[in-house]
Amino acid sequence: MRTGRPKKALKLKSEDQEKLELIARRPKTSQRSANRARIVLACARGLNNLEVAGELKLSVSMVGKWRRRYVAEGIQGLGDAPRSGAPRQITDRQVEAVITKTLEEKPKHVTQWSTRLMAGEMGLSHNAIKRIWQTFGLQPHRQESFKLSTDPFFTEKVRDIVGLYLNPPEQTRAIVLCVDEKSQVQALDRTQPILPMKPGQPERRTHDYYRHGTTSLFAALDIATGKVIGRCHRRHRHQEFLRFLDQIEGEVPAELEIHLVLDNYGTHKAPKVQRWFTKHPRYRLHFTPTSASWLNQIERWFAKITDQRIRRGVFQAVKELETAILDYIKNNNEEPKPFIWTATADMIFAKITATL
Repeated sequence: MRTGRPKKALKLKSEDQEKLELIARRPKTSQRSANRARIVLACARGLNNLEVAGELKLSVSMVGKWRRRYVAEGIQGLGDAPRSGAPRQITDRQVEAVITKTLEEKPKHVTQWSTRLMAGEMGLSHNAIKRIWQTFGLQPHRQESFKLSTDPFFTEKVRDIVGLYLNPPEQTRAIVLCVDEKSQVQALDRTQPILPMKPGQPERRTHDYYRHGTTSLFAALDIATGKVIGRCHRRHRHQEFLRFLDQIEGEVPAELEIHLVLDNYGTHKAPKVQRWFTKHPRYRLHFTPTSASWLNQIERWFAKITDQRIRRGVFQAVKELETAILDYIKNNNEEPKPFIWTATADMIFAKITATL
C-alpha cells in the first residue's frame, strides 16, 4: 500500500489533547474547526496522511496542511491566518475631519447632517461616512429631549421621597400614597368598526375618530400593596381634589398616619386645600421637585392603565370611559402588585450628572 513520504512525527501535549478532543466533539464547534482537530488527533495516533484522509473522508492535501501547521505552530496554528484584505483608502486625517465636522458644524439650510450631505462636503462616499459614524457612535439624525429640575431643594426632595420608597414606615403605623391626576382623558370612538386580528395581520383601526368628551382620573397608589384609590371627575380643580381627599380619608383606617407624595400642581397648594390638611393633621406631604414628576410612582401606574385599557379602547360616551377606568381599578385591587423601587438617591444623582 502506498504510504507517501515519511512525515515528521506529530506529538501532542497533554493539554492540547484535551482541548482538541473538546473541539472535535462539541456540538457548537464549526465543522471547519472540528475537522482540523480530528486531523491532528488522528495524526497523533501514528496514521499517515493517506490513512487520515480515508478515515475522515477529506483530501490528502488538507490533512498535510494541518499536520504541518500543528507541527510548526502548535494548537495556535489551527486558526485561520489573518487576511490582508483590500488596502485602506481613507486616512486617519480624513476620519478625524469627518468626526470634527459632524460634532462642531451644522450644514447650510438644514438642521442636521445626512450621510450624503457629509459625503458631498468631504469628498467621500456616503457608505464611508456611514461606517465612520457607526464606528464612533455618531447619530446626527437622532435627537432626545430632556428637562432638568431647577428646584433649589431638588437634592433634599429626592432624598426625602426615595427614602420613603426604600424604607417605608411600618404598615401598622402609616401608609404611603402616591397621588396625582390624569387629566383630559378622552373618550374616543373610531369612525369605522375595528378589524380584528388575523394570522399574519394585526388588529386594524381607522386613524380618525370621534371625540365624545373628557374626564379626569384622580388616583392614589399605595406603594406597599399596589392598591389604588381612584375617582373620575369631569373637571380638574381644587374642588374636585378636595372631594378626592375626602374619599382617601374615608377609605384609609383612622389610626394610620398618611404620607402623600404629590407634585407641585396649583390644585394641590390651593388655600382651601391647605386648610383641609391643617384640619387633618395625620397627613404628611412630600412634594416632588419641579419638573420631576417621574419621581411619583403613580405616573408609572397611569402609564400602565393607558397602555392596557385606555389607548386601544373604544368609548361612545364619557360615562363608558369612566366605567372602564373604575372597572380596571377594581380588577387591579383584587390582585394588586406594587412596583419595586430600587434606585437610591445617589444612583439618581449619578445618572443625572452623566447626562450633562
